[in-house]
Amino acid sequence: MMMKKMLAATVLAAGLGLALGPAAQAMQSPAAAQAPAAVCTVNDNGVNFRGGPGSEYPVLGQVNQGQNLNYRGRQGNWIMGDLWGGPTGVWIHVAYLNC
Repeated sequence: MMMKKMLAATVLAAGLGLALGPAAQAMQSPAAAQAPAAVCTVNDNGVNFRGGPGSEYPVLGQVNQGQNLNYRGRQGNWIMGDLWGGPTGVWIHVAYLNC
C-alpha cells in the first residue's frame, strides 16, 4: 500500500511538472515576441530611400529628418527597414541614420 502511494505521488509530481513546464514557457514567449524593434531616425532632409543596398538601386522616395525606421537588417553601409507610416523593406545609407 505504501509503495502504491509513493508511486502515485511520483506520477502526480511528474505530471504537474510537465503541465507547468510548457505553461511557464508560454508565459515568457509573448514578452520575448513583443520586444521592441530597433528604431533608427533619419538625421537629414531629402534623404533617398532605395530598393536595395547601394546607390545603383532605384530611388523609391525621400524622407526628412525625424522620420523613424524599424531596423530589419544591414548590408555593408546600408540599413534595411520599414518606414513608420510608409514603405517597408527600404534601404538607407548609415550616414543618414541614427540607430
